[in-house]
Amino acid sequence: MHRRSRRTFLKQATALGLTGVAAPLALNLSAMSEAAAQSASDYKAIVCVFLYGGNDPYNTLIPYDAERFARYAALRTDIGLARDALAATALRPKTPHASGEYALAPSLAALKPLFDAGQLAVQLNTGPLIQPTTKAQYIAASVPLPPKLFSHNDQQAYWQALAQEGSATGWAGRLSDLFAANNGASTFTAVTAGGSTQLLAGRHVGSYRVTPQGSTRIELLGRDLYGSPECTALLRELTTASRTHLLEHQLAQTVTRSIKADTQLSAALEGVKAPGTFESPLARQLEIVARMIAARDKLSVKRQVFFVSQNGYDNHDGLRTIHPALLRELGDAMAVFQGSLGSLGVADQVTTFTASEFGRTITSNGNGSDHGWGGHHFIMGGAVRGGRFYGEHPELNIEGPGFVDHGRMLPSTSVEQLASTLGAWFGASAGDLDTVFPNLRGFSDKRLAFI
Repeated sequence: MHRRSRRTFLKQATALGLTGVAAPLALNLSAMSEAAAQSASDYKAIVCVFLYGGNDPYNTLIPYDAERFARYAALRTDIGLARDALAATALRPKTPHASGEYALAPSLAALKPLFDAGQLAVQLNTGPLIQPTTKAQYIAASVPLPPKLFSHNDQQAYWQALAQEGSATGWAGRLSDLFAANNGASTFTAVTAGGSTQLLAGRHVGSYRVTPQGSTRIELLGRDLYGSPECTALLRELTTASRTHLLEHQLAQTVTRSIKADTQLSAALEGVKAPGTFESPLARQLEIVARMIAARDKLSVKRQVFFVSQNGYDNHDGLRTIHPALLRELGDAMAVFQGSLGSLGVADQVTTFTASEFGRTITSNGNGSDHGWGGHHFIMGGAVRGGRFYGEHPELNIEGPGFVDHGRMLPSTSVEQLASTLGAWFGASAGDLDTVFPNLRGFSDKRLAFI
């Protein structure tokens, strides 16, 4: 912990000791959490768009200058895109990137105006790392590596928790712990519209799950059970009454919180609309996020983290036919979401980023691509230094220092560097960032330039 937090914790621990009673571990942990809490007077939100399956980065952002496109085409053989199809989505960054020119996939055309307007940036070649790693170190296994590289479940866990699968907390949950005290309704600090996620699990904050329609209700309590209001009242009493058994008591408290949260959120969202047309499943997840952001004052929240997700990116087969439709849904959903935030007047206060457990191999397996490592990710929002590419892209030579295992891009930027940059924008102190992101100290660039 940083010095101020440590001093506060020691003062509180000493005060407890002076009472003549040994302070239990739980009180010490509580004091430590209080010492590390961050204040916030404005509103900010982070939105994670997780692409499950491992998005193919090379057919998402394509090298466009003639020399590098020729190398791309030679490596991708039957799964690469044609250069003449990229003219409409070729990007003209505000600052040229050292690695060359790029174009978005044609089906991501909806994102080009955001890039041109400076509301969208690309962080190149990002992936799970414990410390900066070279190809020689990877081959020699001379540095620690994320557990079970190239495994879906394990790398999803690492992206979301920065630890192996089964970790009790995720990095956004740990970040939310710092700010939950600023929210009058702490239940709505970390919200998922995209299913269960390790990302939002904190020590004090748990993820609150919503549907595109709103809160997740206990359906039987919303109507007369067996046509009898007495039965409904009895069910409510049975499921919420205080118990002496620890597990029963905890279950009753959880159900009580769920009922209360449903009532709060339903009332806050009454009559609240998100401007724009949200048509796809991913867009409808982002629509409920926009509605909750619009209702932030009613919910009495200052800091929120949201999670949405899209499935289908494990394209070992059919990359040329399946992947474009996925990207079209992604691009259209992100564009309408950002437009909605602009209409609500909060575009500068919300930062959205994409994530995926890993990239893919640049080489073709005949009809698709295999599990890779590094990938490219979008950062979107009014606070983003958009219209630019950040990070490093390796030379397109699979035998060169930027690729391992004959086609997997070796990340040059870690997940923790990307996430801690978002955490700093969120308002976390440098000391607390080192606590939330356990391997951050090993990287020289702790804050990236995209925001």
